[in-house]
Amino acid sequence: MTMMDPPPAAEAVAIASAQARRRKAWERAWHNPSVRIGGGIVLLWLIAAVIGPWLWTADPYAQHLMERMLPPAWDLRGSLAHPFGTDHLGRDVLSRLLHGARISLSIGFGAALVGALIGVTLGTCAGFFGGRVDQGVMFLLTCKLALPGLLLSMTLIYFLKPSVLTVIGVIGVLHWTLYLIVTRTSTMQIRGLDYVRASMVAGASPRQVIAWDILPNLAGSILVVFTLEVAVSILSEASLSFLGVGVPSPTPSWGLMIAEGKSSMFLRPWLVALPGLALFFLVIGVNMLGDGLRDAVQPQVKD
Repeated sequence: MTMMDPPPAAEAVAIASAQARRRKAWERAWHNPSVRIGGGIVLLWLIAAVIGPWLWTADPYAQHLMERMLPPAWDLRGSLAHPFGTDHLGRDVLSRLLHGARISLSIGFGAALVGALIGVTLGTCAGFFGGRVDQGVMFLLTCKLALPGLLLSMTLIYFLKPSVLTVIGVIGVLHWTLYLIVTRTSTMQIRGLDYVRASMVAGASPRQVIAWDILPNLAGSILVVFTLEVAVSILSEASLSFLGVGVPSPTPSWGLMIAEGKSSMFLRPWLVALPGLALFFLVIGVNMLGDGLRDAVQPQVKD
């Protein structure tokens, strides 16, 4: 039996039961208000990031110094040509917000995926094999938790040269601990179940057991952690860009837009408020989605 062969028939009842539990979890998620509201917010931002720049075609990089610091359209001095005003270089704020949504979502999902690949691999190996493998992974986790995350991120990005791909890689490599903790604990619990033992007795290799019996049962927990890590990654990118070591200028980044507008925030507050509100609503939407999925996947831990 190869890794991609179907599981033996003896496991059919246990697998059917697991599939039924997953279906019930998805039904609970669909009816959960947090999932609907948070998912709706995230979906709106995804649509804005994908379609927005096609509808509002102003160049986010074009500088018009004669039109610098124009207020938003709702101000008496504003203009519909720049609904959200312009920044200190005369660049259209609305266009930069829409393109910045692409940057934030790409980094958020990309970094969370990198962290998932690292954390889930280490967590399942530690939980399944135990012994020295578990001890080695836990020592690695202890070393990681002892490191100053923000300072290490700034150092790595500085030496690797700032770019979107660099930021995704660095944030992802430094945000895998929650995946490891969750998957290790769950794997240790699943490993002792009867159908897992039956697979091992039937001659299934460790890779087959992990692929067919363990990872499908971890999918819900991994998805919950993934959504939460997306929010953490978006905030991490904004923090790094605000400090000047994240996405390099003139690439539109919400953190960078806040940093560029902070010097005139009292006279022109929209330069900080607009990207700040965009960041706030995106992160709160992702967090609400993650909380709702957690309640659906693990209803026994709901407060």
